[in-house]
Amino acid sequence: MNRHPNMEASRKARQGFALGVAAYGLWGVLPIYFKALRAIGPVDIVAHRILWSVPILALLLSLFRAWGEARSVVRNPRVVRLLTVTALLICGNWLLYVYAVNSGHILAGSLGYYLNPLANVLLGRVVLKERLSKLQWAAVALAAAGITALAVGALGQLWISLVLCLSFASYGLLRKIAPVDAVAGLAIETVLLSPFALAWLIFSYTSGQPTFGNSGTDIALIAVAGVVTTVPLLLFTAAARRLAYSTLGMLQFIAPTLQFLIAVLLYGEPFTRAHAIAFGAIWAALGLYVLALVRHARAAVTIPE
Repeated sequence: MNRHPNMEASRKARQGFALGVAAYGLWGVLPIYFKALRAIGPVDIVAHRILWSVPILALLLSLFRAWGEARSVVRNPRVVRLLTVTALLICGNWLLYVYAVNSGHILAGSLGYYLNPLANVLLGRVVLKERLSKLQWAAVALAAAGITALAVGALGQLWISLVLCLSFASYGLLRKIAPVDAVAGLAIETVLLSPFALAWLIFSYTSGQPTFGNSGTDIALIAVAGVVTTVPLLLFTAAARRLAYSTLGMLQFIAPTLQFLIAVLLYGEPFTRAHAIAFGAIWAALGLYVLALVRHARAAVTIPE
């Protein structure tokens, strides 16, 4: 059996697809976690996410024997500057998203992450010179039509959606091109943010704010903030290095769809006609895009002799 010379790339793409699905699935249910911590301020929650990630990432660096890579990256000023930018982007994204969830705007957050695939496709085409088939462009156009309907129906919170979209799309692109693996990169980003997170929590605690919540349940939830933070990000960055950026972007539909369902079914946010139109259009677009991926995968394998 003769196989296409890109079979190794196809294997990595399949791994990336599974990692991406897992990452976006976990992100999709995050509103439940943040709602449970609504007694704590958004900045405090983000600071806890950063600090509680440090010991977990130190353990992961040891397990994956990545300390050497982390040290070599730290000695490269250009990469450190790049990771400083990505650290600021992901921190801002976290902060706005926690605010959106705990202020009753989960649907606005959902819209932001629905917009993300379009931004990813655009960045992949313009910056990385990736090509899209006609079927893939049709999927993008259909998704754009659905997102337009959502934007019209949620105009008052559109700024939340746009900032979430742009911050995370930029983060994903920069992490894809950064010459550092998922664990070492995330560890360095976290260390860069840690002094500011610690300073904020000290200030918040001395100001009498409920930095650790009001109950044992709050403290327990805060204690797992590192796991909640690092696992999906590690899955995402690993997927980003294995997949075409446009493909990774289309997987983004998983997280906002789960968030959308949680917002409407669990927390009772309004479900309008615009949401109904957008929901149908976006899932139809995802179906078209997956069909295009299947056709491309079949074409990549030579028929057995």
